[in-house]
Amino acid sequence: MADPEQPPTGRAPPRLAVLSILGFWAFYFSLNSMRAAMWDGPDQFDMLGRRAVVAVFGIMLTGILYLVLRQVEGRTTRTLVLTAILAAVPIALAYSAINYMAFYVVSPSENTLAELAKNPKKLDSPLHHIVDSAVSWYFFIVAWGVLWVAMANAARVRHAERQAARYQAEAQAAQLRALRYQINPHFLFNTLNSLSALVLAGRNADAERMIMTLSTFFRSSLTGDPVADVPLADEIAMQRLYLAIEAVRFPERLLIDIDVPDALADVRVPGLILQPVVENAIKHGVAPTQRPVTVSIRARAVGDWLEIVVEDDGAPAGTAAPSTGTGMRNVCERLAARFGERARCEAGPRLGGGYRVVLGVPMPTTLRWLPRPAAAHA
Repeated sequence: MADPEQPPTGRAPPRLAVLSILGFWAFYFSLNSMRAAMWDGPDQFDMLGRRAVVAVFGIMLTGILYLVLRQVEGRTTRTLVLTAILAAVPIALAYSAINYMAFYVVSPSENTLAELAKNPKKLDSPLHHIVDSAVSWYFFIVAWGVLWVAMANAARVRHAERQAARYQAEAQAAQLRALRYQINPHFLFNTLNSLSALVLAGRNADAERMIMTLSTFFRSSLTGDPVADVPLADEIAMQRLYLAIEAVRFPERLLIDIDVPDALADVRVPGLILQPVVENAIKHGVAPTQRPVTVSIRARAVGDWLEIVVEDDGAPAGTAAPSTGTGMRNVCERLAARFGERARCEAGPRLGGGYRVVLGVPMPTTLRWLPRPAAAHA
């Protein structure tokens, strides 16, 4: 969400310039007024009014300096500082001239007249007096210019940081989409091969049932946002659809064991994060084995973590078909892109045969333990 105080171009907001200018001249007015009061100078109220008028002109002249700096705000810091240094020269001279007019020319006070009587050169050589006074005011005005350059650079840095954060988020979302979309083509390829085998074997009823389940699976998977998280119950429901497709292919060999507590049903996980893992269990655990193989999916809460274990008791190590590791690499990369170092992704052979995958994702410490209907898991 954009900052309402910060223009989208990375420029410092004009409101900040107005406030800083007012603050600068309010500081000048207050400091000089307090100093005059402490010295108990004469004509206090008259001097206060003149000082207020001069401060108003100072605000307007500093506003002109701001407009000049605004024209080069997008350039380098060196250019901004150099512009402030040069533009402050005529601003300081103009302000010094106004200050001279306000105190020594326009109805000078009795105290001022007495001062001029002691030092008549202030009236005889006003230009010299204006230039001499302008030197002091120059540094005051340049100080505001440098402050504005710092604020403009800070605004530019904040804008660049927001841009970088947005680009990083977009890149992460693109990475998640790419990883998510790597799943479906691979799965579809394997399923079409299974359908072809069923048709060639004359198992048309099984092929039709597989097509209907496949249609439901893809309808559910493609309608969701590829970077969105889904409730664990929905993810398990998707895996039940997938396993139903594979059960047609391996009706005697595939056994399914799913144990997910209702209390964890609403914990959110990346969509289809389990599909490559379950697919690997079928491909490397069930397919090369002639006996019944159990593919199990279990979930449990471990402190602030949701732990999901997918394992099979299929082919012993070294007897399964060689794997490229693409599926597990995909899963681990998705978890890393989504949760960073907080994610857990481990895999390895089981004692006695089969394979075991453990995934861990962080979850809120305070869960809403709302039971879900059993139909949501079917």
